[in-house]
Amino acid sequence: MYSRFRLLSLQIQSLSKLHSLVRPTRNPFISRQILEFPIPIQHYHQISPSSFTNNQTPINPVPHNPPESTSTDHEALKIQTLLKIHSDRPIQEIAQRIDDCKVTLSEDLVLNVLKRHRSDWKPAFQFFCWACKTGNSIGFSPGTSIYNEILDILGRMKRFDEVLQVLDQMSSRANLINERTYGIVVSRYAAAHKVDEAIDFFNKMEDLGLQRDLVAFQTLLLALCRYKHVETAESLFRNKKNEFKDDIKTWNIILNGWCVLRSLPDAKRFWKDIVTSECRPDKFTYGIFINSLSKSGKTTTSMKLLRTMWEKGFNPDVAICNTVIDGLCFKKRIPDALQVFDEMSSRDCPPNVATYNTLIKHLCKIQRMEKVNELLNEMEEKGESCSPNSLTYGYLLSSAKKPEEVDDILERMKKSGCKLQEDTYNLILRLFMEWGDEERVKCIWDEMETSGLGPDRRSYTIVIHGLYDKGMMEAALECFAQMVSKGMVPEPRTKLLVDDMNLKLSGTERVREMGLRNCNTSLEFSLKQCKKVG
Repeated sequence: MYSRFRLLSLQIQSLSKLHSLVRPTRNPFISRQILEFPIPIQHYHQISPSSFTNNQTPINPVPHNPPESTSTDHEALKIQTLLKIHSDRPIQEIAQRIDDCKVTLSEDLVLNVLKRHRSDWKPAFQFFCWACKTGNSIGFSPGTSIYNEILDILGRMKRFDEVLQVLDQMSSRANLINERTYGIVVSRYAAAHKVDEAIDFFNKMEDLGLQRDLVAFQTLLLALCRYKHVETAESLFRNKKNEFKDDIKTWNIILNGWCVLRSLPDAKRFWKDIVTSECRPDKFTYGIFINSLSKSGKTTTSMKLLRTMWEKGFNPDVAICNTVIDGLCFKKRIPDALQVFDEMSSRDCPPNVATYNTLIKHLCKIQRMEKVNELLNEMEEKGESCSPNSLTYGYLLSSAKKPEEVDDILERMKKSGCKLQEDTYNLILRLFMEWGDEERVKCIWDEMETSGLGPDRRSYTIVIHGLYDKGMMEAALECFAQMVSKGMVPEPRTKLLVDDMNLKLSGTERVREMGLRNCNTSLEFSLKQCKKVG
């Protein structure tokens, strides 16, 4: 009898273990939304919260006479917290809760709140609509800067129906739409691959009270080329040659577009067209073409062209030298790159921060940290145009092998006065996800939310994939659901990952159910045996 009861006990223990295995820990980020006020977690390794953000928002009670900027930050943080907590409530209720805050509407406050939601269009648009409606009743009229900010947020998230609503609202008031408005809308259309809409917006500029001139045309071409619609841009350029004067800058935009696409045959073809045209190539033209050669692996040819320019007295600027150095580094010709770097100063072309960054980037990849520190010290000694920037520290962070190195880099970054950007936050987030440092991940996530520099789609992608790699599939799926609820379009690889997780979890659930049925059958059998013995 004893052995039978012992068998029953082991079966129950096995069932308990199986149940725990198929119920992973919940997402640590989702649960944090229930907090009414964002309280920053103290950084580990004695890194102060300000080292992770450029936002000095006070969490403690506000002084009796705070500076205007501090007061604005405090009110903006209150509204940000309110919008986050009540994001799923009806718009009328959200508006009422903002009214209850009794904030003083101003241009700075509205912009501050909007910038905190650059990656979350819903609360940004809700607050913008509230500000416009409330402003009408108290005599506050949002300015062009506010409208441009919300247009940029909506356009980034591909909410073009809302973009048109805002544009209609701007058109109803005089002198609100300016050249920046045009640039934002055209750029966001091009980024969303809505080429026809971008061109149509350019053609209707005069209806909006803007001048349809060469600068506006170049802005359109630049947006199309930036988002890889170079063929359309070149066709448009050739069709409009009679309407706008022949300008080398326009030629350079198209040439640079082919260069960005790494299409050397098209770059060569267009280069020949420039040479035979009435426009004389300038330094930018040469620099773009040398860049095309360098990116295509034609480093020997690009070096020859650089030296030919020096010999003929057509002195290349630092940007041209940088493209050659970058191409050489990419081909792992580091000694040749350092030779060009040393030669620049003697030829009255002193290196700038981009030059140093290129060398540091590639030296970090091959772990030549002694030379990296030498160049970094040079940059700090020179200061001004050579001071290390977020890109410099980003390369250093990419080469970090342990959390202590990250802390040292961030401390050095803080002393130099360099502020963290979205990409830097995401880089640090990825490092701590890979190292499995959950507390530091939470800390970075909070800092991004408070500063308004995220979390963006990239942040969610990093966390979702990181949680999946650690077997926390339910947490990853919750994070994915939150990402989608914010209107962010997941990357294709993330969609595939989510499908895989759903498939695995459904299979695991079936295994769990089978285990429960088998255990129940064994339990019934054991009880019957016990009764017989009894």
